[in-house]
Amino acid sequence: MPKKNAFYAQSGGVTAVINASACGVIEAAREHHDQIGKVYAGLNGILGALREELIDVSLESVDSITALRHTPSGAFGSCRYKLKSLEDNRAEYERLIEVFRAHDIGYFFYNGGGDSADTCLKISQLSETMGYPIQAIHIPKTVDNDLPHTDNCPGFGSVAKYVAVSTKEAALDVASMCDTSTKVFILEVMGRHAGWIAAAGALAQEHEGDAPHIILLPEVAFDREKFLTKVQQTVDEKGFCVVVASEGAQYADGTFLADAGTTDAFGHKQLGGVAPTLATMIKDELGLKYHWALADYLQRAARHIASATDVAQAYAVGHAAVEMALNGKNAIMPCILRDSGPEYGWSIGEAPLSEVANVEKMMPREYISEDGFGITQAGRDYLLPLIQGEDYPPYKDGVPQYARLKKQLVEKKLEETFKG
Repeated sequence: MPKKNAFYAQSGGVTAVINASACGVIEAAREHHDQIGKVYAGLNGILGALREELIDVSLESVDSITALRHTPSGAFGSCRYKLKSLEDNRAEYERLIEVFRAHDIGYFFYNGGGDSADTCLKISQLSETMGYPIQAIHIPKTVDNDLPHTDNCPGFGSVAKYVAVSTKEAALDVASMCDTSTKVFILEVMGRHAGWIAAAGALAQEHEGDAPHIILLPEVAFDREKFLTKVQQTVDEKGFCVVVASEGAQYADGTFLADAGTTDAFGHKQLGGVAPTLATMIKDELGLKYHWALADYLQRAARHIASATDVAQAYAVGHAAVEMALNGKNAIMPCILRDSGPEYGWSIGEAPLSEVANVEKMMPREYISEDGFGITQAGRDYLLPLIQGEDYPPYKDGVPQYARLKKQLVEKKLEETFKG
């Protein structure tokens, strides 16, 4: 039976470890060169397939591919491009399959979150009806940690570690100056609907009463008066107050504190900054001196402080995706399963994409403290293992060294170009 080629693409917001998953895919494919032909990667994610801009990964050196394991961001380029539904625009999906057919691609590995899981599932289904079946495997990736069926999502552990460390260090700064300077510090972190990242700020606490003193989660309705009272009480007792706020903090009616009134490429509400919104409340109502910071891209690109657990898991799901495809699996996602024993351990399982696509996993109430401003011991027990271990990249002249790829495109075979 002739060998089929493989296609790999990165989707949505990148992480500190998404390239570790890419490394896992490519190294596994090279190990099985007797069963898989060439590996192509999409230039700028799924757009690379739609535009027939395919990177020939075989032209990248072994050292460059190995270096992906310690390189942040999306080495092949990612994009925020949501394919429309099959009912609204079947042509986009048909275009993908025609590109795959033209380049003899039989394996599709899509590395992303819930939207990409949905795309993966639809391509698997439509390819069957078009007479060119494609084995589509979704590789989990999201800093938001909101995919179902997996204990945690690759990318989250490193963001959690960054937020915990940054909170701890910033709190020391504020504590040292609060007598004559800043009284309230607010760190805004990612998390539109799920508060996992903000909750990780609690890992900065070594003793009861340590910062952060307030965590704002999307799962807990924001109460303005309760929040301001807690801020003032904390300043009165400790001299300062540290807040970690999820960008998705919202009122009881579902309105985001920082709703900018626009939407992004996926149709999600564009959030305009919860930290300055909270800072304005504190200034207007309490008259306290404040400072705020936006972790933004820094939190998801910080490979220098990545969790070793996260790196290992990201590589493992990429490698497992190839093994699953070669074992005949289709329309599934390799997932992380937590061992049931007292000591933390994990293994790789699988979940059907029909149960993954467009499903968000929120923080369970048992992980959230009674007052809604922190996490419980159960929440801490869940989060703490995910930030364990250091996996530093190599350094030269004081800065990390990351992979630089050739990203050489193959010759196009289709006459028509993508008009989207």
